[in-house]
Formats: sequence, C-alpha cells, structure tokens
Amino acid sequence: MRDPLDRLVGQVESVFHGKDQVVRLALAALLARGHLLLEDVPGVGKTTLAHALATALGLSFKRIQFTSDLLPADVLGVSVFDPATSRFEVRRGPIFTHVILADEINRAPPRTQSGLLQAMQEGTVTIDDETFQLPRPFMVIATQNPLEHHGTYPLPESQMDRFLMRLTIGYPDREAEKRILEEAAGPEDWEARIAPVLDRGEVLRLQERAESVHADPDLVEYLMALVERTREDPRLRLGVSPRGAIALLRAARAYALVDGRTYLVPSDIQRLVVPCFAHRVLPAGSGAATLEAHAGAASVLEELLAEIPAPV
Repeated sequence: MRDPLDRLVGQVESVFHGKDQVVRLALAALLARGHLLLEDVPGVGKTTLAHALATALGLSFKRIQFTSDLLPADVLGVSVFDPATSRFEVRRGPIFTHVILADEINRAPPRTQSGLLQAMQEGTVTIDDETFQLPRPFMVIATQNPLEHHGTYPLPESQMDRFLMRLTIGYPDREAEKRILEEAAGPEDWEARIAPVLDRGEVLRLQERAESVHADPDLVEYLMALVERTREDPRLRLGVSPRGAIALLRAARAYALVDGRTYLVPSDIQRLVVPCFAHRVLPAGSGAATLEAHAGAASVLEELLAEIPAPV
C-alpha cells in the first residue's frame, strides 16, 4: 500500500512544499483515527496542509474560524422551529464533515472549545437530546498561534490530551520558499493541481490496517520504559498518562504503515515521542502548556530517548 500513500504525500507536497515529514506525520495521525494540533506562527501553511490533505484523501473539508463570540451551536448545530411544518428541525453545524480545520481554537471561549473536544472524543454530537453520528473518518486539525495570548483561552492539559499529536511546521528551506514565491505569481487555485489519490472507503480500510501493524513485545516494553521515565523524572512535574501511551502506539503503527511496513521498528517510536508526548507533559517549574513549556518538554524527552537503550 506504500505506492498510493507515497503518491498521496506527493500530491500534498505539490502545494505544501518542503515539509515531507510534517505531511507524513499528519497522514499518520488520520490513519490512527487521531486529531492534530498545529501550533505555529501565521503564514507557514497550516490551512494549506489541512485542505490539501483532505483533498488528496478524497474527503470533505470545512474550516471554522474560532472567535471570542463563537457559540457551541455555531460549531455543532442547532434545533430551529419551522413555522411551515410546526416542528423543530435540526440544522447540522460545520462539524459534520470528514476533516475540519478549527482555526485558532484558543480564541473561542471554553464552552465552545469543550463542545468541539467532546465531539472529538465520542465521535457524536447531541442536539436537543438527539444524538447524531459524525462522518467516518473524522479528524479535527486545530491551530494555535503560540505568540499571541491577548484575547485567548488556552486549552487546559486535559483537553490538550485529546489531540493525538502536536506539530510545528516551521519556516520552509530556501528552495521550498523559492517555489512558493514562484507559484504565488500565478493563479491561486492550487486545488486544481491536486487529484484525489484515495477515497473514503480506502481511507477506512487503511485505518483498519494501521491497527493490525505488528508491535513486537520488546518494542512495547521500550515504549513503556519511556512512559515510566516521564513519570519519574524530576525535570517533569506531569508525566504521560495511559491515554498518552496508547496514542504513541497507535501513531507509531500508523506511521509504519505510511512508511510501507506491517511491523514496528524502534525508529517509529523514537520519531513519534515528541509529537505525541510533548503536549502531554509539563516541565517542573512551568505553570501552563506554553510555547516555552513545550520546548522544555521536548528537550527532556529527547534526552530520555538518548538515555534509554532501544531494542535491537
């Protein structure tokens, strides 16, 4: 199955240049049935990545700009009275799609955030005591600007834990940025350059295949050793929860599938430790999940990776 996945990555990279690893990690998050938090400065391509990934996968896509006056009903939907029929009818919100971009999620008040995050966890939405199943596959890609704090509502640790991975994109290298500038001089309809490589049914089958990727018991022990060290290390005041351990195993299996394998190798776990764990742990002395805290957590995790021997 590697060839279609490689072609899919190539399709996304035709408009999102120079970030092969970010694309593969985002794809792995979806195949692991997870959600993704993109935290980076404006203008580095967060929206382009989300939209291009959904298009190449043949999935529906919607974007919600989160603001301070956004209500849960604006995201989930609402029941309205229809005078013509004298009945209440449900109008589904934009969350009823395969891939949804929750842009600047930390600008919405906690009540709206929690409504979205509950839907992420349960895969359902309840409107006036009636429960609706969300489409499958379903993925939330949320974004945050780590440099802006005025007028924002930071996600608490319990809600950050709902995201399978947290990624930063970073600036493109010189060659990639040159391509971006050259394309910016032409038409902006980049969607015309992307052809769907998969469809919904194939994506669902790939999600099932990711769950069956073989994890050797020695690799599971290695993963558990990393998890236990995060709970014991004095440099961290909050270690990885069991949900975090499950997230890493799921993500590593999906990444192995993206890499064309039906089994895990140590590098799968090592590559996913920071994306899956850094937003779930807190360094000692930090009060919240800030950019500085994340950088400190990533540094500690990388040191733990260097200290704990991987199975051979």
